[in-house]
Amino acid sequence: MAAIRFRIEAECAQTGARAGILETPHGVVETPVFMPVGTQATVKGLTQRDLEEDLNVRILLANTYHLYLRPGHETVQRLGGLHRFMGWSRAILTDSGGFQVFSLNSLRKVTAEGVVFRSHLDGDEHLFTPESTIDVQLALGSDICMVLDECLPYPVSHEAARRSVELTLRWAGAAFSHFRQRQEHCAAPPALFPIVQGSVFAGLRRECATRLLELEAEGYAVGGLSVGEPRALSLEMVEATVPLLPKLRPRYVMGVGMPAELAEYVARGVDMMDCVLPTRNARNGCLFTSRGRLIIKHSRYRDDAGPVDPGCGCYTCRNYSRAYLRHLFQAGEILYAVLATRHNLRRYLDIMAQIRHAILLGEFPRFLESVRSAPADEE
Repeated sequence: MAAIRFRIEAECAQTGARAGILETPHGVVETPVFMPVGTQATVKGLTQRDLEEDLNVRILLANTYHLYLRPGHETVQRLGGLHRFMGWSRAILTDSGGFQVFSLNSLRKVTAEGVVFRSHLDGDEHLFTPESTIDVQLALGSDICMVLDECLPYPVSHEAARRSVELTLRWAGAAFSHFRQRQEHCAAPPALFPIVQGSVFAGLRRECATRLLELEAEGYAVGGLSVGEPRALSLEMVEATVPLLPKLRPRYVMGVGMPAELAEYVARGVDMMDCVLPTRNARNGCLFTSRGRLIIKHSRYRDDAGPVDPGCGCYTCRNYSRAYLRHLFQAGEILYAVLATRHNLRRYLDIMAQIRHAILLGEFPRFLESVRSAPADEE
């Protein structure tokens, strides 16, 4: 029995953008969807009530690497799984931790069997294998799991990227073999997505995607982007890859993007995205508005009684001025991060709602053109 169900409600013939419904064990998710990142079983600065009632978030991303190290997947499992542990009743996707292993650890050893790394918390040595990361995610109890993959930085040579693709394919096969054995003993097994790699080499991307189709997965992801490459190259790799993935399976591009890029990924057939940008940038003083980025620390906002974004109806914009948010930021007050994060996530979710609405109405090409012609960063 399938862990998730996906159906397409409307598709843009001109671009390939899709509006769909993703059914998970913990609720229905309308696509295309942006998933807020709750790395350590929390979206920094927000409560689960904020996410559910104010923002109506349907699916979150949590991170296997961080939860494995602290508090430990066995602890989470003993306490009833990730949903109960964090008090979240809706869907959760867990990534495999591969990106964190390769981005946070300079001292690591990669073999055909897995990767040995040291914890960024205490320096202790650990081993991630394709099988062990499946076991960790099953203990966490997420709705959608990801295979372990090798995420290379940018730039790399074609030879290095090819070796990485072969390793990623080997790990994906091992992960699925182990997962299907474990599935038989799970009351409600999750879905498992493999990840297309290949750096910025379109041929390698296409080869990796084609070979991953043999796994007959319930969904597919494209990884290894937003690692320093030009944005145009990121979009080019998605454009080369996504058409090869099964039409009736959800397509997930990992770790993207800026507000103006969301529609571009959707235009290339992407159904799911995640990124730390709205939450991290909020904490660092960058607010996303309908008129571009607003850097709240600028002195011009010292006496500005207006809302962050006059066209936004979010809680932050309804109740607080730019001057007040600037004061909170300059003073280092926790409330700033709370209000800014709520605003930035609302902006992202509103964009995704507008994209979905445009696809359903058959007006997505016009919407995409309006995004492309909008002036950048007026603030």
